[in-house]
Amino acid sequence: MEYLKFYFVFLCWMKLVNAAFSVDTSQTLAPIPKEKLLVLTVATEETDGFLRFMQSANYFNYTVKVLGMGSEWRGGDVGRSIGGGQKVRLLKEAMEDLADQDDLVVLSVDSYDLIFAAGPEEILRKFQQANHKVLFAAEGLIWPDKKLAEKYPLVRSGKRFLNSGGIIGYAPYINKVVAQWNLHDNDDDQLFYTKIYLDPLQRDILNMTLDHKCQIFQNLNGAVDEVLLKFGTGVRVRNTVYDSLPAVVHGNGNAKIYLNYLANYVPNAWNYERGCSNCDENMVDLSQLQEYPNVLVGVFIEQPSPFLPEFFQRLLTLDYPKDKLNVFVHNNVVYHERHIQRFWEENRNVFNSFKVVGPEENLSQGEARNMGMDLCRKDARCDYYFSIDSDVMLTNRQTLKVLIEQNRKIIAPLVTRHGKLWSNFWGALSLDGYYARSEDYIDIVQGKRVGLWNIPFMAHIYLLKGELLRNELKERNYFVLEKLDPDMALCRNAREMTSHREKESPSPESFHMLRPPKGVFMFITNRHEFGRLISTANYNTSHYNSDLWQIFENPVDWKEKYIHPNYTRIFTENYLEQPCPDVFWFPVFSEKACDEIVEEMEHYGSWSGGKHEDKRISGGYETVPTDDIHMKQIGFDKEWLHFIREFISPVTLKVFSGYYTKGYALMNFVVKYTPERQAYLRPHHDSSTFTINIALNNKDTDFQGGGCRFHRYNCSIESPRKGWSFMHPGRLTHLHEGLPTTNGTRYIAVSFIDP
Repeated sequence: MEYLKFYFVFLCWMKLVNAAFSVDTSQTLAPIPKEKLLVLTVATEETDGFLRFMQSANYFNYTVKVLGMGSEWRGGDVGRSIGGGQKVRLLKEAMEDLADQDDLVVLSVDSYDLIFAAGPEEILRKFQQANHKVLFAAEGLIWPDKKLAEKYPLVRSGKRFLNSGGIIGYAPYINKVVAQWNLHDNDDDQLFYTKIYLDPLQRDILNMTLDHKCQIFQNLNGAVDEVLLKFGTGVRVRNTVYDSLPAVVHGNGNAKIYLNYLANYVPNAWNYERGCSNCDENMVDLSQLQEYPNVLVGVFIEQPSPFLPEFFQRLLTLDYPKDKLNVFVHNNVVYHERHIQRFWEENRNVFNSFKVVGPEENLSQGEARNMGMDLCRKDARCDYYFSIDSDVMLTNRQTLKVLIEQNRKIIAPLVTRHGKLWSNFWGALSLDGYYARSEDYIDIVQGKRVGLWNIPFMAHIYLLKGELLRNELKERNYFVLEKLDPDMALCRNAREMTSHREKESPSPESFHMLRPPKGVFMFITNRHEFGRLISTANYNTSHYNSDLWQIFENPVDWKEKYIHPNYTRIFTENYLEQPCPDVFWFPVFSEKACDEIVEEMEHYGSWSGGKHEDKRISGGYETVPTDDIHMKQIGFDKEWLHFIREFISPVTLKVFSGYYTKGYALMNFVVKYTPERQAYLRPHHDSSTFTINIALNNKDTDFQGGGCRFHRYNCSIESPRKGWSFMHPGRLTHLHEGLPTTNGTRYIAVSFIDP
């Protein structure tokens, strides 16, 4: 008994001495030269993920040897189920030639979903500090056999379970591990390594451990909440639980989207000092090409859309050779057929081709988008497919050139809803695959971070390479998937790019049919201002010119379409006139606004006839009647009053200094003067503090005569300009009359403001 006690004490003492000696030795050992680190990775195809991996490796000057490039992948769909044995076989074959190099450190990592965040010197230093011959990555989730959890050694702090996406060790020891492989390519690599690690004897003989506290390897699956970006002289990934700066970041499992987010910054993609470091890499200079690429433009009008004529006009003014543009339009809205017909009649010979599929075809949105994309896919001359929805208002004529020159497989320009954070991309996804806000979303939308961003979802407008459609996306259907929105279906298909299975695990016979995840990266750029998204909500098409009612929903587009181009000069250049005392004359409405207001009134058609009896007003009697239609009659009174407050009130303050109008009016109407019905209006005062009188058509072109005479000043204005408004006091000082219209029809819009 005494002997056993002595032996036990002696054994504990020896372990303590060895541990102390080992720590001391590791600290005094000379650093391993970085030339003694060899990175081995398996990749059968140069996917976007692989190219990103190599970019990060080259940034830190790693020596990388790629195994299996160009061979057939037979390792299963490791992103969704068991598999990956092919990686072990290829590593085993490679290690046979390296096994006798005792001082060589081998780092075996995945490549499709992994990046480097630090250089070889740091990895080697941390490996030495671990003081083991083989170090596996660790994670908090066990895969693939949960029953093995109880066999893992307990750890007081850190990740407990092995992950095979990262292994580092001395070559002879790595060789001893992989030399045990005698399974099939579609067997599970992680299960193979796990069983070896869980064998206490092998764990001791091969001196293996796990990177429990993520000093070298950071697996993101199940650990997204632990990881943050750390900005400094460079950008690092920081594990907040262990306060570590991992050198290898692995987007295993469902964490690939989060890896894409991190890789927008790490290792050198973007920081606050330099901005975007790789935005100009691999760009195409269109000016150096002999001829511009051919582009198929797919236009999708899937719901009633305001400002559609302006949408087509902006498409027409894109700075790109029109003979290189083929246009495919899917219109699902009967209301818009006249708009498309008018555009086609005016521009039928402008584009190389122009094809319209109308509502009579009864295509779903997904089917229509599949059709448009397939037109490019089947045409070997189609270099790019540019998809744009009718709710995108492009303001940058260079948009198409900018996107092509950026040279990405899938890229979208950032467009946002005016005054809102609503945009055409998502920076993250929720667990169920829908919207989640990424940490950088607001900064990207507001332009505080400018660059090229790898994102999980885009919509409304994007550019795809034709070769992508004929290779990675060569199937016919990408927009119809389960119950997903068509754009969500496309993005999920592009992100995952794997064969879909009906069951959780494929049969051994079907394993070889499954491809490794090839996720095609989707980018959004906010390096330029491109345009905006318009709101299609509450768009009422019951009017003849429904855009007039969009002053609330889409104020920027409403202003661009309906406010005179010289309106702002009133305030910057004093661009107004005073033809009579206290009568001010200034531009306010565009030609289009004038025409559409007249069209709307004529479409309504119920003119009052200029009678004294008028049930529309309080008291039912008009002393000085006009032949008119009230704004309220066509349901335009709220919009008209908003127009007064937004565009008339500022002018009032400028010309009548110190007077702050309430912008309120009971009488808002359009008057129609004709020689046959009512040619003039006798002298009168208006029941207003001030009146506006906007000419809606042209003298000498649409009518002769007309004008306004102010009696007190013996001053007449006989040449009203279309879109220009008079503004004058209504009561007491400005008795006035409407001069006779001698021919044609004259229209004016009038408001008695602040009655």
